[in-house]
Amino acid sequence: MNTKNTAIILVDHGSRRKESNQLLLEVVEAYRQHADWQIVEPAHMELAEPSIATAFARCVERGAEQVVVFPYFLGPGRHWKHDIPALSAKASKACGNVEFRVTDPLGLHKLILQVIDQRIAAKICDFGGAI
Repeated sequence: MNTKNTAIILVDHGSRRKESNQLLLEVVEAYRQHADWQIVEPAHMELAEPSIATAFARCVERGAEQVVVFPYFLGPGRHWKHDIPALSAKASKACGNVEFRVTDPLGLHKLILQVIDQRIAAKICDFGGAI
């Protein structure tokens, strides 16, 4: 896949809470630093900007010919199965039918288990215990 003309959109649910929306911006910035993709944009499914449509348009303005939408969700619920694909399709159509794909959510991945272990270990240490 060509990293020059492929854009990545990381999309979360969106919140009325500023700090919740800020977290997505931090995740996107960390991912930009980590990955080779030249176009990486944040989007909120609802309740906050940028929306999927706004992020999609930004990607196309920056030269994207195809877009991969990554739902920053733990599980495969209604938003992943229906809402995000529908919003992405609408955004694609508004941008000249740019090709897009929606990935699976985070789900059960072996690295998620390591993150769970780290979060638990941090709280065990709060008790003064050691692992």
